Order: sequence, then structure tokens, then C-alpha cells
Amino acid sequence: MKITAIETFQLEWQEPGQGVRSAFIRVQGEDGLFGLGEVSPMQGGLASLTVIANDMISDLVGHHVLDHAVLLDRLLHKCIKLGPEGVVTGAIAGLDIALWDLKGKLLGLPVYKLLGGAWQDRLPCYASMGGGAAKSAEWLVEHAVRRIKSERPAALKLRRDGDRTRQDLDIAGDIAKARAVREAVGDDFPLAFDANNGYSFGAAIRVGRALEELGYIWFEEPLQHYNVAATGELARRLDITVSAGEQTYTLQGVKDLIEAGVRMVQPDIIKMGGITGLMQCQAIAAAHGVELVPHQTQPSIGHMANVHMLSTIMLRSKPIELCDGWERADSVFRNPSRPVDGHFILPTAPGLGLEFDAAEMARRSIPVRAQ
Repeated sequence: MKITAIETFQLEWQEPGQGVRSAFIRVQGEDGLFGLGEVSPMQGGLASLTVIANDMISDLVGHHVLDHAVLLDRLLHKCIKLGPEGVVTGAIAGLDIALWDLKGKLLGLPVYKLLGGAWQDRLPCYASMGGGAAKSAEWLVEHAVRRIKSERPAALKLRRDGDRTRQDLDIAGDIAKARAVREAVGDDFPLAFDANNGYSFGAAIRVGRALEELGYIWFEEPLQHYNVAATGELARRLDITVSAGEQTYTLQGVKDLIEAGVRMVQPDIIKMGGITGLMQCQAIAAAHGVELVPHQTQPSIGHMANVHMLSTIMLRSKPIELCDGWERADSVFRNPSRPVDGHFILPTAPGLGLEFDAAEMARRSIPVRAQ
């Protein structure tokens, strides 16, 4: 089967003109089959979609779908000077996911079967709760308890989400909020804390020690993402698991984190490499005895690609991220992945297994064409 066309478009989850935009790709094959992919939604994903439209489509149309890996490696090296991290790797990730979806439909198999099979068909999730820096301890406690009761997650993560240009703004307040949530949910419920690059090294030591005493299970991105050596040193000095990798866009970058001393890496499937990229990351992580716990905050295509890929990992000790706002996929997808008793159910339909309302998607779509 050959690729016959590729469409790039933004999609508004709320009514047109009112909501945040996500960034999607449709790869059309012969006989009416197609695959859907997603790129990072930062600034609506416009940069990655524009690169695909301007610099990649012409190198894909007319080629065989099963030449997938060769085609995407060629595109990565063709566009490398546009920036090997971020825009280009996001574009490659979206195309990769779309091509896996299309291959699954072509062969009549779910993606996880093409990856070697699933160890689990019910995957536990953790509730990811943002905006902590601007919220009161009371607000965080109320919403943490509410999400635990309604979603029944296996764990809950507090995201600080502060201004990344300013560090160490309220160390005592951050610790107090972490303590308030711990007291509210009890000693045994698994909690994690995402600093979103908010601390200096010394502050991260202080907060990390407090989180250890409170029984938190991981401490995510305490330092600026580009301070790889310092993040590794912090990971070695703290007992709590220090994680990083959300802003790591290449396989080599993940390797650098591991070699620095990080023992839990969190690349995002729609930012680097797609399904193929995360499978490669898992191979490296497994070889080094490191946990792969991908960052993933999108509710539809990227999320479902993540579920398929993670189902193939034998030794997986952490749940899958369930970010706030996941309900927005209900506006377009007929079978959005919702948690059932704190678990995501692995779909068995061909490809990624997503069904959508074509008319509604068309109404909310904004085409991104070559300039």
C-alpha cells in the first residue's frame, strides 16, 4: 500500500474560536484506509505541522507504508538543521504514530500486536493535577480527594506549573502543600511531585528530603531540563526517585540522562520519535535497569499510542498519566479512552482503535498548508 496524501490540521476541542488547539496529522493510504497522528500541542503544534506541510509530505506521498522507518529517518536527516530537538522530532513523532495506525488498519491488527504483544490489557493510571504553584493548599487537597474518589487512580501527581524563568519562589509553601495532600489522602496512597523545572540544586535537595519524609514515590524535573549533569547528581544524592525527560527529544538525550544518573526517564511520545522512538527508549532503559514512565498529557491520539506502547513492557512499575482536562476528547472521539476503575482498557480494534465523528472533526479543524 502506498501513501496517497497527508493532511495537517489543528483541532479546537471547544467551540471554534474559544479553545486550545491540538495538532493532528492524517496519512491517507490506498483503498480508503488512513492513519491519525498527533504532535506536541505547544503553541497549537503549528511549527511541527508547518514543517510537515512544507518539507516532509513530498518525500512521503507515493512511497509504501511499510517503508515507514526508512522514510522517517530520511526526513529527520533532511530537516536536521531546522532544529534536531523539538519542532522536527515532534513532526517525526506525529507521522510515526499515524503510520503505525495505518499499518494496523492495513493488516487488521491493533498496534500492540505489531509491537510484539501486550503483557496487560488493563493498565493502571495516575491522576496528574496541575497549577499547584498558584493554588492554595486547601484547593489542592479538595481536588486531590475529589479525583481519587471519582477516577480511582493508582497514584496522584501534584504539578507545580510555576514560572520557569524564576526559581525557588516558595519552597516552604511547596513543602506545606505536599504535606497537606499527604495528610488528606493518608500514608499509604502513592503520591508524586512534579517541580516543572522550578528549583535550584540546593532548593531541590531541601524539597526532595521533605518529599522523602512524606513518602512521595518520585520527584519529577526538579531542575532546568538542560542541566543534565546536575540532575544526575541530584538523583544520586536523594533517596526518592528523581525523574526527567519531558523536554528530551532524542534517543541520545535520553541516553545522556541515564548516564548522568537518572533512573526514571519520561520522554513524551508526541515530542520525540512517536511509538518507534519510545520503543527504542524502552530498549535503552531496560538495558540500564532504568524505568521508562512517559510524560503524556493529551487525551486522544497521543494517549492511545502511549497505551499501546506501554502495554508491551513486561516490568512496568508506574501507572500511565491521566492529566486534567482529559474529558475534552469527548467532543470529537466516539470512543475516547476513559479510566475504568482506575485503569485504561487496551483496545483490540485495528490500528490505535480510535473512532471519531468525521463531521465534528471537520467542523473543528483548521488546515495547516504549505507556505
